[in-house]
Amino acid sequence: MKAILIARVSTEEQREAGNSLPAQVIRLEKYCQNKGFAIIQVCSFDESAYTNDRSEFDQIIDLIIDQKEKIVVCCDKVDRLSRNVFDKRISLLYEKALNDDIELHFVSDSQIINSRISAVEKFQFSISLGLAKYYSDAISDNVKRAMEQKLRKGEWPGKAPFGYKNVTKSDGSTDIILDEYEAHIIAKTFELYASQAYSIDLLRQKMKKDYNVTWARSYVAKILDNSFYYGDMLIKNKTYPHRYGPIISKDLFESVQQIKQGFNKKPFKYAGKPYIYRGLIRCANCGLAITPEKHKGFIYYHCTQYNGKHGAKWLREEAITEQIGSVFKRLRMTEEVLEQIRQTLDSVHKDKMDFHNRELDKLTREKKTLTQMMDNLYIDKLKGSITDSAYDKFYQKFKDQALDINLRLEQLQEAENNYYVTAKYLLDLTNRAYELFMSSEVEEKRHLIKLILSNLELNDENIVCNVVSPFDMILKMSDSHLWLGRKDSNLRMPGPKPGALPLGHAPSDIFRSILISIEFFVCRFRINFDIAHIHILGNNRVFDELAHVNI
Repeated sequence: MKAILIARVSTEEQREAGNSLPAQVIRLEKYCQNKGFAIIQVCSFDESAYTNDRSEFDQIIDLIIDQKEKIVVCCDKVDRLSRNVFDKRISLLYEKALNDDIELHFVSDSQIINSRISAVEKFQFSISLGLAKYYSDAISDNVKRAMEQKLRKGEWPGKAPFGYKNVTKSDGSTDIILDEYEAHIIAKTFELYASQAYSIDLLRQKMKKDYNVTWARSYVAKILDNSFYYGDMLIKNKTYPHRYGPIISKDLFESVQQIKQGFNKKPFKYAGKPYIYRGLIRCANCGLAITPEKHKGFIYYHCTQYNGKHGAKWLREEAITEQIGSVFKRLRMTEEVLEQIRQTLDSVHKDKMDFHNRELDKLTREKKTLTQMMDNLYIDKLKGSITDSAYDKFYQKFKDQALDINLRLEQLQEAENNYYVTAKYLLDLTNRAYELFMSSEVEEKRHLIKLILSNLELNDENIVCNVVSPFDMILKMSDSHLWLGRKDSNLRMPGPKPGALPLGHAPSDIFRSILISIEFFVCRFRINFDIAHIHILGNNRVFDELAHVNI
């Protein structure tokens, strides 16, 4: 008889354990030689036998069916054909063997399926198929358990995303670490997009120019949607906190998602153009967003009057810049006043260190306890002491608590490490706001506006806005000339004399109000400046070196 040989592998382990395709073919050829079978076709392929989509095996089935005479189908083992007892292909071959159209020979299993097999041999064949499926199911369960354990430990199972890199340790194990240069690019990508000065296309051009990275539009969108960068990895619609360290904050990530949704709603002709005040100013008359348009080389801002004509005027971008710049110009303080506020800030907050340490110890203990509870919960699941639904319910609850503790630890550590320096730099930033605003690029101007101003409106040809605390207090004191009082190192009310401060506005009152406002501002918005990159006293491009400011 003529014979068709079938050899298959599906895993690397099978290739290395004597089950490689050449090894199977050699055994099958030797078997056919001993039996006197004439080999008409050798079919060897690499394909899983546990899936329904088996295109290569389907071609072999068609080849067998097309034969006009009875043939022998030789395979090394039963599991080389299939590991699925419900596979209709195996049922088809089995029925053809029982109908004496073909014979199935499994060389290593010493099994032959034909029209003359006994009930015992049929049972043995079904057992072989069942064992093959059991083996696959057992492997699948082990892989799932190992993967779940890996994810629970916060380990990413694949190639590290851009911003991180896969490394091999000295002991041969692998790990993922931050790639500092790529991480900086990722952080900058999020910060620039959050400034609302860039569409995805403009952002691609910017990153190509500054960092020589060529990203497709879909790749940039994928980066901006990747929660991995703030500490969460998404696997099959489930999120797991990872242990590799975030590149950006969750607040920045969520801000970017909101902006992306907003871009998707904008008309295409206006979306993403690099106008300084796009989306920042509204019409004082009707509340609509002020629209930028370019005419004859100049940029104008105006209300579209979509809700009804009200005589809206067009205003040049330079005029808006001049008006906003005048607000920043009025924020300047004398160096003597700045130094007094710095000294007072240092003395007022030194006693907070003990509080920070106590809270840090408390949160650390809570985190350790919660981690142990999650470990015990997983052990209970493995033992079968808890159902899958109960496990998922409690795991989600513990995970939410862990995220809350991590956030509080992050905020506490940030406040402890950066509060004093942040407040001082905030004062220096205030004093140089005008210089920075006039010399900065589009995204830097937008950062500064959102940091200091709010509720910008165009009223006729005038820009009206609110000044965010504590800058409003500084502006108020500057406008009322209250910086002119004499210097008093003890911050006490000076005695009445010509030119003295008005009653109720002693330096101590001024400083106390400003310090309270600064404290509220820093605590509420968690400004986190990267001190290693700040050169606020000597660099006109300071906003290009500042870390992201969450507003």
